[in-house]
Amino acid sequence: MKAVVLEEFGDPDVLRLRDLPDPEPGAGEVLIRVAAAGVCYHDLLTRAGHIRHGLTLPVVPGHEVAGVVEAVGPGVTWPAPGDRVCTLQVAACGACDACLSGSDHLCRRGRMFGHGLAGGYAQYMVAPARSLVPVPDGVPLEHAALFGCGIGTSYRALAVTSRLLPGETVLVTGAGGGTGLHTVQLARAMGARVLAVTTSEAKVDRIRAAGADEVILAPDGRFHQQVRSLTGGVDLVVDHVGTPVWASTIRSVRDGGRVCFIGQVTGESMPFNPGLIIQRSVALLGSKGASSADVRRVAELVRLGRIRPEVDVVLPLNEAAEAHRRMAQRRSAGRVVLRP
Repeated sequence: MKAVVLEEFGDPDVLRLRDLPDPEPGAGEVLIRVAAAGVCYHDLLTRAGHIRHGLTLPVVPGHEVAGVVEAVGPGVTWPAPGDRVCTLQVAACGACDACLSGSDHLCRRGRMFGHGLAGGYAQYMVAPARSLVPVPDGVPLEHAALFGCGIGTSYRALAVTSRLLPGETVLVTGAGGGTGLHTVQLARAMGARVLAVTTSEAKVDRIRAAGADEVILAPDGRFHQQVRSLTGGVDLVVDHVGTPVWASTIRSVRDGGRVCFIGQVTGESMPFNPGLIIQRSVALLGSKGASSADVRRVAELVRLGRIRPEVDVVLPLNEAAEAHRRMAQRRSAGRVVLRP
């Protein structure tokens, strides 16, 4: 099969198309003919060497995958060959305390596709059956590839981690990205007033169409004065950017509000004074990935037409390096998807 392989850390050109043996499913596993693989900023950070924990090179990247079941291994009762499926981000064990409590995305022994396991930048991939979710009829597989990460991460951050309430005001940073646009959509669908920040004028209309009540153009990453003038301070910031916008993020949230981090575009840390957090009683939250239950809810929201998957462009597998460049240069509004 053809697959994109990360063999060394570096710029996008280190992603190389290789011929690899077709994988075979073992017990409890499924062979998927990949139809679409989303490109996440995590992929860029991994490729550049900023995220190395649990990673052994070479590896096939890609943890957002949708396709058709080609074959199943021993012991698999679902899915069956011909079924359309998408992956979770993590292959979970199904037996640890996190899995048994419904937080399988935090599995103690979990391995991430495209990081600890071979991922979806390939014509075929193998995944445990428990790490798959059915794709509803009528939903394009290019859209379904976004369920587990591009949309699922936003859903969990808003509905579970931050416990967003109708009538609250939400600020979304990095709102024009592949996760940001879905955060805007979901927050609006949950009854919030949505303010969105972008550094790109070209993305303003797309963000507004996703449901933002106000779009703040901030090429320099400073937006708190505009946020304060519009709201006096928001109830919740959902931050997809991290360190580069921290100074404005903390100044945008009201006393007693929440900041939920779901993205970090650099490998740098952010300095802050804990006394400021204490005095203002601001809650700092981190939200990682999505559980299988979250992804099933996302699939239903898409099936019902409540949420629209935001795909920027679909590129062939041999243009994986261009996909990474497009995202790094902030040219993508929505998710970039690879099609083997």
